[in-house]
Amino acid sequence: MLSRYATVRGEASKEIVIKRSRFIGYAKPVETEAEAVAFIEEIKRMHRTASHNCSAYVVGERDQYQKASDDGEPSGTAGKPILEVIKNKGLKNIVVVVTRYFGGIMLGAGGLVRAYTDGAVAGIEAAEEIMLVLHREVLVAVDYTWYGKLENELHNRGTRIGGTDFTELVSVRCLPAADEAETFIAWMTDLTQGQAVITEGELNYYIEGE
Repeated sequence: MLSRYATVRGEASKEIVIKRSRFIGYAKPVETEAEAVAFIEEIKRMHRTASHNCSAYVVGERDQYQKASDDGEPSGTAGKPILEVIKNKGLKNIVVVVTRYFGGIMLGAGGLVRAYTDGAVAGIEAAEEIMLVLHREVLVAVDYTWYGKLENELHNRGTRIGGTDFTELVSVRCLPAADEAETFIAWMTDLTQGQAVITEGELNYYIEGE
């Protein structure tokens, strides 16, 4: 799994008008190629009367699933520009669709490239770019006499906390970055003089800075 990658927060859309043609940019985070294809088909059904529903997606840790569609626009004027926006922004696991309702004025090849580029940017901006960072769940259970010191040290270190349970022991669900988990566990062991019960849990992505 990647230690971090850029994508978008959620599904969103934004409309722009260029020479009377309406361009509606849609963007959505996806985890599989099948999800990307399904979203494209959903937009096509939603906009059956549109002139074109052009799209592109990039999916996979190594960007191994990529596809761009001009959907009837001149070759290379729609799908490729959308795909280039995704790549230039360094985004992964994302699908973008730009729907066009023709307004009666021809844009020419260069104009189409710019329009679909702007439509893709609009959709991505509406969906909000984020950075996802891989974190390892580390459950630290200590006697109550250690809790004050533990809480203070975790706060000073800026450790992400997923929650705290107060039972026979105090169990703190710590979420250090995955590539720092071993160092974190060693620090916890040293801090508590080996008295903490430390259990490693799942890997999950969290939004950086939140």
